[in-house]
Amino acid sequence: MSGKLYNKVLLIMSTYYRILLKFFSKFASHIKLQYIKIFSEMSKIGEINFQLQQYKPDPTVPTKTNIENIIIGIENKQKPLYEQALINFLVKEYQCFDIEELKDGDKRQVLWNSLLKLTKNTNDNDLLALIFTVFRVIARDQASINTLVTPEWLNVIMSHTGLNDKTFDYTDDKLCKIEEGLKVIWNVLFNSIELIESSIENGFLTKTLDRIRLYDQVHVPDVIKFFDTKFIFYMSARSIAVRKQVESSCGISLFITELSVILKEASESASQSPTLPAILNDQKADIACEALKALFNLTLNVSLKDENECQYKDLIEILRNYLLASTVTLEKTWQLRNHIINLLMNIPAMYYAGLLTLIDDATPVPKSLRFENNNMIVIFEILMFLEAKFQDKNSIKEQLEVFSPILTVLLKAASTHRSMRKFLRSHILPPLKEMEKRPEETDTLRGYLCKLLTSPITQISNLVAELLFVLCKCNTTRMIKYTGFGNAAGLLAQRGLLGGEKDADEANFSSDSGGSETEEYSEQKHLVNPVLGCVEKPHPNPLEGMTDEQKEYEVMKLVEHIDNLSRSGIIKPCRVGPDGKPVPIEHVLQLQESLKDQHLNDDDD
Repeated sequence: MSGKLYNKVLLIMSTYYRILLKFFSKFASHIKLQYIKIFSEMSKIGEINFQLQQYKPDPTVPTKTNIENIIIGIENKQKPLYEQALINFLVKEYQCFDIEELKDGDKRQVLWNSLLKLTKNTNDNDLLALIFTVFRVIARDQASINTLVTPEWLNVIMSHTGLNDKTFDYTDDKLCKIEEGLKVIWNVLFNSIELIESSIENGFLTKTLDRIRLYDQVHVPDVIKFFDTKFIFYMSARSIAVRKQVESSCGISLFITELSVILKEASESASQSPTLPAILNDQKADIACEALKALFNLTLNVSLKDENECQYKDLIEILRNYLLASTVTLEKTWQLRNHIINLLMNIPAMYYAGLLTLIDDATPVPKSLRFENNNMIVIFEILMFLEAKFQDKNSIKEQLEVFSPILTVLLKAASTHRSMRKFLRSHILPPLKEMEKRPEETDTLRGYLCKLLTSPITQISNLVAELLFVLCKCNTTRMIKYTGFGNAAGLLAQRGLLGGEKDADEANFSSDSGGSETEEYSEQKHLVNPVLGCVEKPHPNPLEGMTDEQKEYEVMKLVEHIDNLSRSGIIKPCRVGPDGKPVPIEHVLQLQESLKDQHLNDDDD
């Protein structure tokens, strides 16, 4: 075959699309939508440096005819016949997931076997890329995938994609073939848990891990790294057996090394100084994301054995470097940050100290990021990521998935490391100066978090409450000061602090106030409504101008409404029990008893 057949097909298809638009623009509605989509995608392909020669796709040929021509052409070694049929087949069925013509008897199996036969008998990289693309279309059928994929077929594909040869030469002319072959394998694994489980016995898992081990020794193109890493992530997510096998194969260290290689290659390609944060292109960012997702699977069952200590320290160090790294597009940066924070959830908080570095005179650090001789830039980056999520309207709709990982990481950091807690407090709960607005109405981190205190998603509201409570050093008075009693009531009720008791964890913190009370706050302190957490604006008396009879009528109407709500079980009147938690009451007289007990306690004090 002359020329680069696979690239030729793409260029022919894009050219054909432009011709169709030119001559049939008036009848575009009659053209199948899937053809339009295919051709429009193909038209985006960059320059291809060769001339069109003999093949022109003909979408008018029925798919059934194309399938028969492929099978007959391969059987009779009629190269032009099956090559033309392969091109026609792809033009028509590239985006189809349910090809009716393949449901006719054993047609799918016969076509698959014919393509396998051709794959074993040719070394034409462009033709192989074309065959693998057809394999990928056929492999979309979940019902037949386990029958189609045999050990022989998988071994042939692994040979062509370099998995069977550690000395495989990844030249540019093979890259398109390898990429299409890896896409076929992805389709196969995606559609069959049985094939994922069998990857341990047939060698696919081991050979993929072996190739990843070569990344720091041999140049492997990024597209191959992406698929290799994606395979391990997906298989370890779907199969416990695969996950255990990867863990026993030093999987964590393997992916730490891969992440280091990506950073190194990014710095070298941009001629950056090794001391500066790396800038990743989108492709390398995608590889890093897949590696982080694989590490998330491998660290789900955290072990604190001594032999894992060095491993976790290395992992924290590489995550710190990635939190400082940036990408070409902001979207990829946020994706990278998101996967890093997800992974940090699995790492014991005792290792979080590795996120900080001591300030070095040789490295200038802004004063705002200096804290107790530590460089706090990584913690600041996590805070900025949280703030960016608050600005994203879509994040508010998916609170649990978006905010839970970030809040968990911040809570673990604040609960374990004093310097991190104090730094977070200085940014989230700075000294109060403006008291005119309620906490949840301010456009600050404190305001955003206070809004989540009343979230209907209890996991989120509990996480936020715990974080703010730790930042307040588990001090009830300080918590009410920064959030208002109304927002903090849920946490106080859960911890049994409604009666004014001190939390047991408060003793774990130093007693210094940290200078949190400003002159502005002191001047307005007596005007602050503790329930709202702000200076309440004067409002007109709703009873003004009413007669005593009208007031009595409104009061009785309110009592009636409350009684109806209570009887229907919508609300339950409560009092504060001996343990400081709300206890439902059966009768209003119990409230009077509670008041008498409170007065007695006040007299004793």
